Amino acid sequence: MPESVGVRQAQAQRTRSGVLEAAATVFVEQGVQAPVRDIAERAGVGVGTVYRHFPTRADLVTAVYRHQIDACAALAPRLLEESASPFTALTLWADAFVDFLVTKHGLGAALGSGDPGLENLHTLMLDTLVPACATLLDACAAAGVIRPGVTAYRLMRGIGNLCITGPDYDQADAERMVALLLMGCRDTA
Repeated sequence: MPESVGVRQAQAQRTRSGVLEAAATVFVEQGVQAPVRDIAERAGVGVGTVYRHFPTRADLVTAVYRHQIDACAALAPRLLEESASPFTALTLWADAFVDFLVTKHGLGAALGSGDPGLENLHTLMLDTLVPACATLLDACAAAGVIRPGVTAYRLMRGIGNLCITGPDYDQADAERMVALLLMGCRDTA
């Protein structure tokens, strides 16, 4: 491969990464329906460059959240290794999951929008995050610190429902409620 091709590919990857980082920041600030021009401006590129890398909004949303979903999933085994107990690892992972859910303004609406380009994002979340949570729950079960019957899918749905914020209910409220939910899952016998 000629050096100029490699240089162009490396630059294209840096541009793509810059657009993804800018989009993630803008999505937190404005939601997933933020104007593409705001994302382009934040990334220091033209609107055409954003569309060249991500032809549709669904492509951009999916790429941003795929990276963040993968990071949340990768956190589970690391927390199991580094934490004093499996329940501590579960709690820390739930905190990261809450942060992911609460800071993704408009993600829930986008998932329910019927946009066929975003259907795969919900599946990706389930296929990636449910097994990560299940790993933590399995470790808790093996240690005898979680009630029988707590499943990853149900726990994550519960956390998700507690993360629906509004004018009188913010991220701190969601975090407190999720902490109560997790305490209710503990097997204290």
